[in-house]
Amino acid sequence: MDRLRAFEVFATVVAKGSFVKAADALDTSPANVTRYVNELETHLSVRLLNRSSRKLSLTESGTALFERCRAILNDVAEAEAIASHGTLNPAGRLRINAGVTFGIKHLSPLWPVFMKKYPEIELDFHITDNKVDLIDDGYDLMITIGQLADSSLRASRLFSHRLPVVGAPALFDRYGRPSHPADLLKMPLMIYTHVREAQEWRFFHPVHGEHLVMVDGAIRVNNGLAGVPILLAGLAATLQPEVYIWDELRDGRLEEVLTDWSLVPVPVHILTPPGRARPARVRVLIEFLREHFAKQPWAHGIET
Repeated sequence: MDRLRAFEVFATVVAKGSFVKAADALDTSPANVTRYVNELETHLSVRLLNRSSRKLSLTESGTALFERCRAILNDVAEAEAIASHGTLNPAGRLRINAGVTFGIKHLSPLWPVFMKKYPEIELDFHITDNKVDLIDDGYDLMITIGQLADSSLRASRLFSHRLPVVGAPALFDRYGRPSHPADLLKMPLMIYTHVREAQEWRFFHPVHGEHLVMVDGAIRVNNGLAGVPILLAGLAATLQPEVYIWDELRDGRLEEVLTDWSLVPVPVHILTPPGRARPARVRVLIEFLREHFAKQPWAHGIET
């Protein structure tokens, strides 16, 4: 069995929703289409399609294979284009994963511009704060925030951002503006529970060195944007990624304190599969993101 041809036939059947329509698209007979699908199911020892007189539906195994087949076929098409033409117009489905907050605030607004620039790319954008597997879940690219765990994935830093201590000016008018990290314990604090070691605030000073503050916030939130209204209302202070409050700091609705102290900047990384050249659709996205974030005042350490 020609497995690549079988993948192509199977993917076409799913896309067209019919063996007959797939045969027309592939310029072959329905009998050949049926044979390829049957041989693929026999080879894998699983049922991929549920067949009825009215419609086809994917099994769980079929759904998983369909996602990977499309990625494989896209890669093959690009490889052929590179070999035959030496250049490649970015095209095909681009599966991207990012966290909810960053994805909504800083990526979603970019897609209209990106899609206008590369109209032959099909965007497949997923946002979730749940753990995902780039390879098993079939993503071309993931954007992650925070320190990376050891991994075989191909990683490059997109930028880093600061974690300032912020609150409403009215809050600091009531409780005083802290001059040392320990002073934070005298005022109400907010903790982001989706962050590892959320209660350990580790500060650094060029003269006084390191100081660890163990906090116990009266307010707990599991999303960075969800905490902003709480800060604006003067209910608490917190460590807030600058990337989410730049406008509020600039116009004075929020105030940064302890400016002589700092925390380790938070890196934002691009992850792609290991062991092969990045497809053109991925390369142009990375270039596009770097160009955009290089212009943002809160993005530091842009790699080129």
